[in-house]
Amino acid sequence: MTLRKTETARSPALIDRSLTLELVRVTERAAIAAAAWRGKGQEKSADGAAVEAMRAELERVHISGRIVIGEGERDEAPMLYIGEQVGSGDGPEVDIAVDPLEGTTLCAKNQPDSICVLAMAERGGLLNAPDVYMQKIAVGPNYPPGVVDIDASALDNVRALAAAKGVPVAEITACVLDRPRHGALIEDLRSAGCAIKLISDGDIAGIIHAVNTEDTGIDIYLGSGGAPEGVLAAAALRCIGGQMQGRLILDSAEKRARARRMSITDPDRRYSVGDLASGDVLFAATGVTDGTLLAGVRYRQNAVRTSTIVMRSWSQTVRWITAQHAR
Repeated sequence: MTLRKTETARSPALIDRSLTLELVRVTERAAIAAAAWRGKGQEKSADGAAVEAMRAELERVHISGRIVIGEGERDEAPMLYIGEQVGSGDGPEVDIAVDPLEGTTLCAKNQPDSICVLAMAERGGLLNAPDVYMQKIAVGPNYPPGVVDIDASALDNVRALAAAKGVPVAEITACVLDRPRHGALIEDLRSAGCAIKLISDGDIAGIIHAVNTEDTGIDIYLGSGGAPEGVLAAAALRCIGGQMQGRLILDSAEKRARARRMSITDPDRRYSVGDLASGDVLFAATGVTDGTLLAGVRYRQNAVRTSTIVMRSWSQTVRWITAQHAR
């Protein structure tokens, strides 16, 4: 991945940089726990192992943390639920978003790009999004603001992106989740002559790939996926640059009521990267299975090896950490 500067001005750091390595330990521990279930076809067991490991390691981190994106409401999840207090309680007040195992199916089938993800921001820096779908569009940082628009058609967006890049539409590659709901979107993109990278799961990694075109060959992310994953992806984009727009899909009275309970009053609001993740943001992800973003957990005779990417918005630093853990 090529290191890029974000377009937003830096604000004073409010989170101690020593927390960076502590976050890495959290995602590493979750990834090692989940990797024990790779290829065994048991999604719930893999996810449960990652959740328990992540929760246990978070308790050792010197923060006064609050989960704002997690495993669900308190009555749905025994740990890492929205509103749960985590950390040792003797550090900075922060908000935390987690996806203990993005790509549970990928892990269960031992397919690429299953990762353990965590983002941390100063209190109030992460949108407390309900667990609903979010319409999303994302491109890299090397374009003028507004080059794509969530309210424009797929055809208009890929044409505008191609013009800004100075290439024909045929040289644009879009990343889309392979879901029946995206059938019309996929047909529109193919009719325009656009190439498509279909992914079965993992739209956090998909969005990161779309803003890192030089390394991945992917130019744009389009479609709908989970709103919590949208917040986590925005946290990464705060650190590496890129444009993203999102809109919650609140297509029922029950979903709109849930959104209101999370202080979301405008169901049609269009969110930018800065709306989803703001202030001083840390992002960490550790690979469970091999992928284009990270290598998966590797077992050795007497050790386990992990691969992690960790980013920070204030310093605009991206680090890759390969660690070896004694078995």
